Amino acid sequence: MLNQFLWGTLPYIILTIFIGGHIYRYNHDQFGWTSKSSELLEKKELRLGSLLFHWGIIFVFVGHVMGILIPEGVYEAMGISEETYHVVALAGGIPAGIATVIGLFILLHRRLTVKRIFLTSSRGDFIALFFLAVVVLSGLSSTFLNIDSNGFDYRTTIGPWFRSLFIFQPNPEYMENVPVWFKIHILAAFGIFAVWPFTRLVHVFSLPLRYLNRSYVVYRKRLPKQANPSNR
Repeated sequence: MLNQFLWGTLPYIILTIFIGGHIYRYNHDQFGWTSKSSELLEKKELRLGSLLFHWGIIFVFVGHVMGILIPEGVYEAMGISEETYHVVALAGGIPAGIATVIGLFILLHRRLTVKRIFLTSSRGDFIALFFLAVVVLSGLSSTFLNIDSNGFDYRTTIGPWFRSLFIFQPNPEYMENVPVWFKIHILAAFGIFAVWPFTRLVHVFSLPLRYLNRSYVVYRKRLPKQANPSNR
């Protein structure tokens, strides 16, 4: 029953919270739909940490799409062997994961040690950073623990389970023999999706589309006032 709940029911509960939470947040807190820039308070660590984290997480996301959403049969049809896929996945996944971890901990160190940033941080900021840290560390650990090409194959277990959720025919049996470190990674991801709508992470969906048709803003130089001859 626990296996059925974790991998058959809980994903839909998390999805409901994720979608419903964003709708509620947008309707009741549009002014809070932002990342609260702290660049004016500190720039050096922000620049390095943000660069490493954001580029790293983009490549990590692409790797998850390639490994989880795309079925193994697609690669076989393209002539890509299991060994070739494994080498490419490790060559791209490990550097991206390391960059993400380093960037995240630079941002976390900055938030904890720069007094002005710490004082302006909310509880949601720290909750988001905590879940992000658990997700990226568990994900990177899973990669290192599964570095052997003859080890656990997530493309024939986690991949089919995850895709079964999209057609509303969840099959928790795929998750029965999944190693515990992969399960921790997935549950941590559930956690971050559950708190996502209520933290600064909502800024991911803040696309400035209105700027495309916004009227131009005209700036005029203010000239100094000329002395009035009558006052001389």
